[in-house]
Amino acid sequence: MINAVNRRIDRWKTAAGRATAVPFLIRCGIALAGLLTIGVAWPAELLSSPRIMLPVLAVVFWPAAAPRGRGGTAVALTAIAGWLIDTAGYGSPVELWRVLALATLLYLGHTLTALAAVLPYDAMVNFDVPALWLGRALLVVLLAAVVIILALGLTADLGGEAFQLATLVGLVAATAVTMVLARMARRE
Repeated sequence: MINAVNRRIDRWKTAAGRATAVPFLIRCGIALAGLLTIGVAWPAELLSSPRIMLPVLAVVFWPAAAPRGRGGTAVALTAIAGWLIDTAGYGSPVELWRVLALATLLYLGHTLTALAAVLPYDAMVNFDVPALWLGRALLVVLLAAVVIILALGLTADLGGEAFQLATLVGLVAATAVTMVLARMARRE
């Protein structure tokens, strides 16, 4: 067992020695997006507690260290849990800037994790590759923000129980589609 641990440490040393700048910066971007996501989503009272913050930090740095795993999903679920704790448990109001910031940061963390998953840590890559990747991601975020703001304008006119029911049905449908797509991806 000690030999296995020593071999793993040797592999990490080799990887750190061979790492190049662009993949390293992308992984730093993943960690930064995760930290900002948690900062926007979680209540400050809980983040000041080391018992809560240390596991949350471990989850945040997981996709930066191992982007091919389930770390990105863990960060998103941790952020959603923090959002629910903050809004439902602590009674914080749902504000537009927080919703947009959370959605933007979750998407940027997700897209950077996807890029890092296909980009070896020792790849020689020009800076225009991640710049174009982030440019497309920011365009998606901008368009999504416009749609959200327009939808919120419509909700002021459509409020009530029917709107709440439609929201819940939409969330269930989105979850079902995600689960079906995940199963289909595993089969191939």
